[in-house]
Amino acid sequence: MATQAGAGIGSRQRIRLGMVGGGRDAFIGAVHRIAARLDDQYVLVAGALSSDPSRARQSGVDLGLAAERTYIDYEEMAEREGARPDGIQAVSIVTPNDSHFAIAKAFLEAGIHVICDKPLTTSVEDAAALVDLAARQERILAVTYNYSGTPLIRQARSMVSEGLLGKIRMVNVEYVQDWLSTALEETGQKQAEWRTDPARSGAGGCIGDIGTHAFHLACFVTGLELEQLSAELIAFVDGRRLDDNAQVWLRFKGGARGSLWASQIAPGNENTLRLRIYGDRGGIEWCQEDPNTLHHTSVGEPTRRITRAGSGAVDAATRLTRTPAGHPEGYLEAFANIYSEVAIAIRAHASGNAINSEMSYPTGEDGLAGVRFIEAAVNSSRNGAAWTPLKA
Repeated sequence: MATQAGAGIGSRQRIRLGMVGGGRDAFIGAVHRIAARLDDQYVLVAGALSSDPSRARQSGVDLGLAAERTYIDYEEMAEREGARPDGIQAVSIVTPNDSHFAIAKAFLEAGIHVICDKPLTTSVEDAAALVDLAARQERILAVTYNYSGTPLIRQARSMVSEGLLGKIRMVNVEYVQDWLSTALEETGQKQAEWRTDPARSGAGGCIGDIGTHAFHLACFVTGLELEQLSAELIAFVDGRRLDDNAQVWLRFKGGARGSLWASQIAPGNENTLRLRIYGDRGGIEWCQEDPNTLHHTSVGEPTRRITRAGSGAVDAATRLTRTPAGHPEGYLEAFANIYSEVAIAIRAHASGNAINSEMSYPTGEDGLAGVRFIEAAVNSSRNGAAWTPLKA
């Protein structure tokens, strides 16, 4: 087992972070860097920021990286950083889906903790292999399902766990956008190009890009395990090779039922991620575009409005809150909560301590579950929306 990563991490020292992908003109890399620094837990010291050598070097200059730690090749980066006494202790992977497996594998084998954008990989076999490798290397493998870091999602999870909703009967989740309502990929738009290319995105389009977020959120809050699904995936835009709309029926173990709608061709929706959960004692509703409010209704009682830092918020929510009541927190802060929880776990790992059970960052197992969901949805749709179990 490699031992370099985690060496020398003190309780007050920033974790030395590397990044693969995320160079000039990339969207999600900048978001990850903001999230990593928001709570002053990390310092970016190395990167293989682009597959284009010139852009990689320019991006390293942009971010103030030393020239000798601005790499052209991620394999060289993993090897050299794993051997340095001051090498990176964690790497953030923010590349298109098709490269996640090889990059994560290289860094785990070098003894470096991995924080990977979702979906974890493009196949169940590769995702399972990474989970197994992380366990054998005794390294953290985290996946940035960032919405689970929202304080009121943690509030909702706590309420469900405490039985305030009773036995869960129905789960409805939707993640709806409009940015791919036209053939944007044909204009040269980088984000649209790779997300609609099966060679880079994998077999799922919309279902893999945002549907997997919705799936993770539903399971994260309810604690339910999906047993079967029936899915219809369709590309409404002419010539598009991957789905831009997904409608999925869900059957959970224990009897709960649910539905998931993911779409990137719904005009008027910028980033509408909405979760509704109903049990025999009550229900809750949350929307990402109003992330600081959770609505809770007990059977026969008026609806109660719970705010992020106000009356009714539990420790699971307030622990992740930075600003006073009435001051909004949202997307970047939720992302940062995931990074900060991973930082706490990395420090616990370095000191030989158990990871605090309150740390609920998405793990490699969550990433594997997401890939199983995508695969089952694709297979179901190819077979006429047949009920399909998730691969064990």
